[in-house]
Amino acid sequence: MNATQSSTFALKKKIEDLVLRAEMLAPTALEFEEARRLKQEEIIREYDLWDDVAKSNEDLVQLAESAKAIDALKDLRYKAEEAKLITELAGMDSINYDFLKQAYTACVNMNKTLDKYEMSKLLREPYDMEGACVTIESGSEGIYSKIWAEQLTRMYIKWTEKQGHKARIVEKQDSDSGGIRYAMIELEFKSAYGYLSGERGIHCMSGSSANKLDLSKDGTAAIDVIPLFLESSPDLQIDEKDLEITTPPEEQGRTSPSLIIQHIPTGLQVRSTGERSRFANKLKALNRLKAKLLIVMREQGVSNLASIRSGDISSSWNQVTRRYVFHPNKLVEDMKTGVKLADLTAVLNGKIEPFIGAHINSRRHEIP
Repeated sequence: MNATQSSTFALKKKIEDLVLRAEMLAPTALEFEEARRLKQEEIIREYDLWDDVAKSNEDLVQLAESAKAIDALKDLRYKAEEAKLITELAGMDSINYDFLKQAYTACVNMNKTLDKYEMSKLLREPYDMEGACVTIESGSEGIYSKIWAEQLTRMYIKWTEKQGHKARIVEKQDSDSGGIRYAMIELEFKSAYGYLSGERGIHCMSGSSANKLDLSKDGTAAIDVIPLFLESSPDLQIDEKDLEITTPPEEQGRTSPSLIIQHIPTGLQVRSTGERSRFANKLKALNRLKAKLLIVMREQGVSNLASIRSGDISSSWNQVTRRYVFHPNKLVEDMKTGVKLADLTAVLNGKIEPFIGAHINSRRHEIP
């Protein structure tokens, strides 16, 4: 067997493996989505859409999602059949290597679609379908953490762009010595919170960075992710007497609409500096505080604010999530899932899907 034949055989085997996965999963998924669509159509037929507008909108959205999934799965099934035919023709030397490479690329994209579909089925927890508000805050006063926080901000922006969406930086505080003290990004697309909730925690950098400075020191940044409610405000009532509203330290001594709201019983605090009026900042900060409190209540398994165990909050939110090693050997290690990647540059350019996928897949054991 010469080199060309060997390459053709290896590529053909890869295509066959990818096609096999599609043949195993796509029919079952298609059957499920078609049954789901029929059920939604039946529900909609059985009641007057105007009786409950909110429920009607929810049912119509689910119907549209099923129709979209069905179209995607049918297209995937067609591409799998086409790729299978190409491998059969390649076995008879009836097709050239370049065409086989095109079929392989199509199969890789096909399996990415399957991965995304499978992950979407695991996003069943409350708030998974909401947008996301991501906060990146440098972990210390050193320059290394400031530059690292800025680099992580770019990473999340690039990941968002790869998903076909835009990331909006709503707040940012630059550091005089370089980098940033903190940044806040709003992702206004469905399931952003479900995908990124596993990113929360401490992200540690060790070794030299890609910013052309010879950084031999460590840097840390704290990542916080809360739901950004796309359709309505968070459903939670907070007593005004439990709130302390102050001006950020960097804004004190001058007239500023920026503010910080602290929930006194739990010690949780949020800020809003991006709006033009103090009233608008207060509304935005309250929504962020409610979202944060709802997540704490969910994680602690309590149904009201009074039952929150404030002493358990910091320990669960300040765990190391991921380590990024720049020197001597490049490595990114996710501490929650155990996933390790050697392509550090790709990760910092937004390729964090393996970590996101591993985090979501870890839920399989939690779903009944």
